[in-house]
Amino acid sequence: MIKTTLKIDGMMCSMCESHINDTVRRDFQVKKISSSHSKGITEIISEGELDETALREAIGKTGYQVLEYHAEPYEKKKFSLFGRR
Repeated sequence: MIKTTLKIDGMMCSMCESHINDTVRRDFQVKKISSSHSKGITEIISEGELDETALREAIGKTGYQVLEYHAEPYEKKKFSLFGRR
């Protein structure tokens, strides 16, 4: 699994978040996506690394600009009632 974090310019409200999320879901295979207009950040969880150029282009067509792109391995946190040992 890969966690991709994007810094996006132009998101002003929750509707902007929805535009970004819908565009990414439509054009890419993602497990989870979350955007925050107040932080200007979109986080994407996917099976493999996403094509940065295609991602920037798809988001750019909606009127927003990807300022930064960062991808890193992602491991789902396991839930435990007993905490870490």
